[in-house]
Amino acid sequence: MKTGRTEKTPTRNRRAEILDAAAGLFAARGFHGVSIEDIGAAVGVSGPALYRHFSGKEALLTEMLLDISERLREQGARLATTADPDTAEAALDALLSGHIEFALTHPALIRVHERELDNVPEQARRAIRRLQRLYAEEWVTVLSELHPACPPARLRAATHAVFGLLNSTPRSAGELAPEAMADLLRAMARAALSPLGVIL
Repeated sequence: MKTGRTEKTPTRNRRAEILDAAAGLFAARGFHGVSIEDIGAAVGVSGPALYRHFSGKEALLTEMLLDISERLREQGARLATTADPDTAEAALDALLSGHIEFALTHPALIRVHERELDNVPEQARRAIRRLQRLYAEEWVTVLSELHPACPPARLRAATHAVFGLLNSTPRSAGELAPEAMADLLRAMARAALSPLGVIL
C-alpha cells in the first residue's frame, strides 16, 4: 500500500506543478506564444517528457480551466449550504471570502480564462461555462435569501458584476498587501451589492 502511494503522489504533484507553470506562461505570453518546450523548461524537464502527463498544450489548457471551474463550483456549493433565512449573510460573507482568496492567489488563471477559453475544444468549453453558471447560481441563491423581492435577473446581473470586480486582480493587485487588497475588494463588493435592497 505504501509503495502505491509514493508512486502516485509525485505524479499528482508534477501535474500540478506543470499546470501552475503553464498558467503563468500563458498569462504572460498568451497560449500561442508558449511552447511545450517552454513549459518543460519552467518545471525542469524536457518538453517531450510533458507528454507523459498531457497529450499536448491544448489538453493542458483544457484541464487547467476545467479544474479551476470545478473547484470554484464545489466551493460555492459548500459555502452556500448555510444560505437559509437566518444565515444568508454568513453565506454571502463566506462566498466573498472564498472568491477573494481565489482572485488574489490565482490571478494568472483569471487572465488565462479571460484570454484563452476559445482555445479549448468546444465540448470542454461548454462544460467550463456550465460549471461557471452553476457557481454563479450559488451566489444568486444566497442573494435571493437576502433580497427575496429582487428579480432573479437583477440578482444574476449583480453577481456577474461582482465577479468582474473581484476578478480584476490581474490588473489591480500588487501595490497593496494581500490583506489590504482583500479588505478593499470585500468592501467594494459589498457596496456593489447594496443597491439590491432597493426595488426599482
